[in-house]
Amino acid sequence: MRIASIPQALPRAYMAEPTWLDRWDYWLLVAALFLAGFGLVMVASASMSIAAKEAGDPLFYFWRQAAYLGFALLLGSIAVVVGTPGWRRAGPLLLVFGIVLLALALVPGVGREVNGSSRWIGLGFANLQPSEPMKLFLTIYLAGYLVRRNDEVRSRAGGFLKPVVLLSVIAALLLLEPDYGATVVIFAAALGMMFLAGVPLTIFLAWALVTSVFFAGLLLSAPYRLERLLTFMNPWADPYGTGFQLTQALIAIGRGDWFGVGLGAGVQKLFYLPEAHTDFLFAVLAEELGFAGMVIVIALFAFVVFRAMRIGSRAERAGDEFSAYLCYGIGLLFALQASINIGVNMGVLPTKGLTLPLMSYGGSSLVMNCVAIALLLRVDHETRAK
Repeated sequence: MRIASIPQALPRAYMAEPTWLDRWDYWLLVAALFLAGFGLVMVASASMSIAAKEAGDPLFYFWRQAAYLGFALLLGSIAVVVGTPGWRRAGPLLLVFGIVLLALALVPGVGREVNGSSRWIGLGFANLQPSEPMKLFLTIYLAGYLVRRNDEVRSRAGGFLKPVVLLSVIAALLLLEPDYGATVVIFAAALGMMFLAGVPLTIFLAWALVTSVFFAGLLLSAPYRLERLLTFMNPWADPYGTGFQLTQALIAIGRGDWFGVGLGAGVQKLFYLPEAHTDFLFAVLAEELGFAGMVIVIALFAFVVFRAMRIGSRAERAGDEFSAYLCYGIGLLFALQASINIGVNMGVLPTKGLTLPLMSYGGSSLVMNCVAIALLLRVDHETRAK
């Protein structure tokens, strides 16, 4: 007598329904938290000397970054409970608010000038860099626009040119600061979002060519930008002058070898490498943790971008185009800023003045990146619940 085989799958009524806790992308959350926590450690290591000299406390920048991280996690916790329809409705208001902030940074007495650039608004206890919220605000607005004008974007040049005009206004304000790096990131991410939304290839390529010529003209029109380009091509021609920052970064990376000289044991951060805890944090990391540390950080950023694109793809298959475009835009922002910062540190790209997302010292960048991660988690949560 044969014993009946056990069914391979239980009836749906007997299957456990996913709980509220099951509907979150914990892998993305863990990766982002690791990058932020690792960045906090590296900020402490990279800034001890300059903090002791400027503030009399070796951990001055560490405590400030820890406070920024605490506020970022709080704001991210609030953002993650707001549904995507709310973000979609708020898109136009957020965009206007971002443009107002960019304009305020140019107002004497309101904007704070550092090293010849007026990129910050002084708040007393901290400085706000308007370009950081502008990146996310524009992404939220553009995701909504691509849904509202989907047919126009895919079939007519006007649907593509309208957001380009808006981008040009934002770019003009950024270039007046000046902030060439943020302009490149915002333009590239926005164009990437429109391409993924189905803009005809001929229109996209034509505008990409026009944009490339425009940025090339900007690069060549300003003496300091041209000097940066020439320095990037051959930093060793003037290693104690214009090429000092890049050569010191390359020395730091070279000293790191396979496994680094040890956490905290780097020497390039000791007043050799400028902006060691901000723009060139990756070079300090490479010196102290070596090639292994570099690979881990790059892999984590690649993973965050991959999860953002995957969450966006799932949302698109579920019919939620706004959430899909939002995730694509956030993924592009992380990919562009991380790759540009790492490329600058390694001498592959000219100096742009961009920080490493989630890791470099700076409250504006850290807070907005944590909110962006919260939005990715929210979209994933809503998609899983459908």
